[in-house]
Amino acid sequence: MSAPQYRKAVAFALAAGLGLGLAACSTKSNDESTSADGKTIITVDCMPVGTEKELVANWNADVAAFEKANPDVQIKSVSVGTQCNNPPDFTARLAGGTTTDIFYGYMTDLQQVLDSGQAMDITSYVTKDTIATWDDVDKSLKDVFSDGGKIYGVPIKNYSMGLVYNKVLFQKAGLDPANPPKTWPEVRAAAKKIAATDKSVAGYAEYSAGNTGGWHFTAEIYSQGGQVLTEDGKKADFNNAQGKQVLQNLKDMRYTDNSMGSRQLLQWGDLLTNAAAGKVGMFVGAPDTTQQIVSQFKGKYEDWAVAPLPGQDGLAKATLGGGDGYFFKKGLTDAQVKAGLKWIAFEKLTVGKGQFDYPRAKPQNYPVGLPQPLLFTKDSPTAKAEYDLRKANANVDPTIYSLFENQQLPIKGEPANAQAIYAVLDSAMSGVLTDPNANIDALLKTAEDKVNQLITAGS
Repeated sequence: MSAPQYRKAVAFALAAGLGLGLAACSTKSNDESTSADGKTIITVDCMPVGTEKELVANWNADVAAFEKANPDVQIKSVSVGTQCNNPPDFTARLAGGTTTDIFYGYMTDLQQVLDSGQAMDITSYVTKDTIATWDDVDKSLKDVFSDGGKIYGVPIKNYSMGLVYNKVLFQKAGLDPANPPKTWPEVRAAAKKIAATDKSVAGYAEYSAGNTGGWHFTAEIYSQGGQVLTEDGKKADFNNAQGKQVLQNLKDMRYTDNSMGSRQLLQWGDLLTNAAAGKVGMFVGAPDTTQQIVSQFKGKYEDWAVAPLPGQDGLAKATLGGGDGYFFKKGLTDAQVKAGLKWIAFEKLTVGKGQFDYPRAKPQNYPVGLPQPLLFTKDSPTAKAEYDLRKANANVDPTIYSLFENQQLPIKGEPANAQAIYAVLDSAMSGVLTDPNANIDALLKTAEDKVNQLITAGS
């Protein structure tokens, strides 16, 4: 989930049209709530896609185990392929009423689900009887799926941003890998040393295209204690001291220090390709970017570590986070809601089961050791149990992530209409990284005007 998410809140007029073409291959979830032999039936989407054969086998084994332990429940798994990460398809299913009973969504999707009229209030059903670990689930994650004191979804995965850095390049530059930068001035100083040691290396690398620049601007203004929108979401709120500091930090590294390399306008894969090749000293990212550096771009775990996100005069005041969960379709029976919650608890929120079945994942060569997701409140009994099991089965050195995990920062979610706002903020990021004479005040004012226009158009 640390890769930028591209789901947008598409207008429902458009979505209704898309839904016409989608309905034939979607599942109308509540035609039957019970089977002929009296079992409660629930449909659940976003199982692993067919090409992920081992993951599909794991999912099916988990369904069988759950049904054996709950003989009065039958789960019907619905594969929608890559549609789970396709904004128009997701919105169309909402508009057409063709979601499954228990349906997947991002943390940023709650308002869209509420607007669709498809959300079910599950507050009274969420108890220790349905989700035994609920009290240990991080409150900030619960809040993302709640509105007006009512619960509409259950978090199942999350990520937050930190400082990802190359330990080998730190050592070559005479820096201590056990003591990475804690502030943006320290990042600047370290980047300068790394770049001076090897002119082919960017001491610090940054995104500035394909919406990724705006995504990272958001993370970095959060680190300053700022925000992208006002609390009521009605105005842009980044043309201020915090926003200017974000861009000034980058401009100083890019042109005053020449510590960011000459190639800019980087998108997600561009930066990670360079990182895997040993050409990036530091960048902002979540722990699972190390997994992507290794699995997709052929880097090495042992070269990397992750620390908390820096702030301007100490660690970040907040860090950008996101994730996903499951919603419940309006109109389900009591038995269906309870069955759905028990399934989510089994597959997503129980240590040693489902996504936390580390003894199964390790011999299958899936990475075990990353502190992601971190769904449970730090030092809670469930968090401790998850850490102990993860450490016991680690095939990725957990010390890579110790600094990050031991100093968890407040998490702030993405703004409403995030992708459209990120696209606007790309221009501000690319401006300071490609023009030595860029006017920061003018870049932020232009972006502010465009974001306010977006908000006005959408209201």
